[in-house]
Amino acid sequence: MPLNELTSTLGRKRAAHLLRRTCFGGSVSEIDSFATLTPAQAVAQLFNNDLPDPTLPVDPLSGTEWITSGNAQSEGFELERYFLAWHLGQMLGNGIDDTVKLPYIFRERLVFFLHTHFTTKRSVVGNSRGLYYQQALFRMFALDGEDITIPAEDPEDPDEIVPRNLKQLTKKLSVDNAMLVFLDGRFNVKGSPNENYARELMELYSIGRGLEGNVPDAEFDGDYFNYTEEDVQVGAQVLSGFTVDPTFSNIDTDTGIPRGVVRGGNIASSHEEGSKTFSTRLNNQVVTPDPELLLGGNPTEESVLDEISQYVDIIYDQAETARSICRELYRFFVYHQIDLTLQEDIIQDMADIFTTNEFKIQPVLEALLTSEHFFEAEAGEDDNNFGSIIKSPLDLVLGFMRNFDLTLPDYETELADYYEYTGALLGTINIQGMDYYEPFEVAGYPAYHQFPIFNRSWITTNYLANRYNFIRGSIVSQDPEMGQVDILAFVQANFSGVAANARDLVIAVAEYFLPTSENLSFDTPDVGELTVERLNYFLTAFLFSPQIDPDPEAAWTNRWTNGIDMDTVRNQLINLFNAMLQSPEYQLM
Repeated sequence: MPLNELTSTLGRKRAAHLLRRTCFGGSVSEIDSFATLTPAQAVAQLFNNDLPDPTLPVDPLSGTEWITSGNAQSEGFELERYFLAWHLGQMLGNGIDDTVKLPYIFRERLVFFLHTHFTTKRSVVGNSRGLYYQQALFRMFALDGEDITIPAEDPEDPDEIVPRNLKQLTKKLSVDNAMLVFLDGRFNVKGSPNENYARELMELYSIGRGLEGNVPDAEFDGDYFNYTEEDVQVGAQVLSGFTVDPTFSNIDTDTGIPRGVVRGGNIASSHEEGSKTFSTRLNNQVVTPDPELLLGGNPTEESVLDEISQYVDIIYDQAETARSICRELYRFFVYHQIDLTLQEDIIQDMADIFTTNEFKIQPVLEALLTSEHFFEAEAGEDDNNFGSIIKSPLDLVLGFMRNFDLTLPDYETELADYYEYTGALLGTINIQGMDYYEPFEVAGYPAYHQFPIFNRSWITTNYLANRYNFIRGSIVSQDPEMGQVDILAFVQANFSGVAANARDLVIAVAEYFLPTSENLSFDTPDVGELTVERLNYFLTAFLFSPQIDPDPEAAWTNRWTNGIDMDTVRNQLINLFNAMLQSPEYQLM
């Protein structure tokens, strides 16, 4: 069953689903707006390639950026925190015009996806500029945009066209300063190879070892079925000779972004010379130095870059590479469980789109996010996709802010307040189980790769309690501070049409905040996606806990309609939202 397009309008449930998966969630007004669109119209809005570049992070001590200048007064570890705090604002579209805010947030969500794919650890890289420039690469290649044109030196020669695709990004990351530090590429030299990056390039970033739980048995020692230990060793030879540029002054001509340098200057003296032949798993393909790029028969920076390009081309020539990458996309945006049937159907369809479109991510996601499969509209669907992913701490915290349309302090005029608040958010995300940009292992955050547990790794007793504490501390009775919600004002602004009837209000709030919320009714059992017992649980928390009125529903209507005893009204609304947002259902997306 291929990725057939859903052509009907989204409606509220599907609009909220799409925004949760692409933009960390949506406000009531954004969900209502998307509900009137078809999936194609909604996704076309999200894939807006004409987006502003982010403003550079600013050092609060100097009041100026430090990324391009290299000048900062704050210590290095402080700059790393400022970079991460800055990126939280990017993912919330802080200061971005409303006309492009959603696509801007979606682009940053794709940047985050690429971070989960091409993993980096802040503590290992230890340089905020390196982290920023790697993220700039993600941002440049996250969306299609126009391919990069490099004018030829000779006017009679054709210009070089550099495609914006994942294969090209893989080539650029192979000599990225942050990656050279993180996976020890800087230590990979002729005669003393370091295989770390070559190994992870093949196992984690590209071809992989196959569908988890269905990997064929090895046929010989060092056989990983899709590639071999020999291929890792040969790949390390191809990648040898590059090191970090601590000045960030060596600029890649294709991207305009700093990259590493070869050891030895004009002659790449630490690069393994000669041709490199891969195993039968990679069809015995050969990486051959381009004679025109050598200097006196010796490798140069240009010839080594060309060898790396050949190597990545060989990897992407393997059909399993497209399937492996598409499995990661599927798990990030749809569901973690993939069996052979799904692989042969949906994943293969995604892989075909990926290869046909020269390894661009955007066409794959356009097909996936507009499909009947994504919205469970195919005949015989089992309703597994809605609410199937446990929110990461990042999704929970940013999603809460998106749901209530909360804004951060202005980055230009309230910089100290911005860093204080976003620093607190990073701490909140951390105690819920995600140390942002500091995954526990080289493969990244376990939720995105660890078979078979995947996203269930986000939930432990302590992590769950900290999620609930975040919600509880963000919905307050009066005088809300930054990041807290005046729940009475929120309901007055968004639910005034139904708020007088307590049961209607419970249903309306559930429809916007919970992923399984269709056909809800207090009167008809076994029809809605939440049972009558579940709805009554929320109603009881709302009006009956504690029960202060002989007829709580009538008393609520009287207070709301006539605007009396608003302190009680506010407290009852806090009870409702605390019950609903601390529920298991709200932890899902």
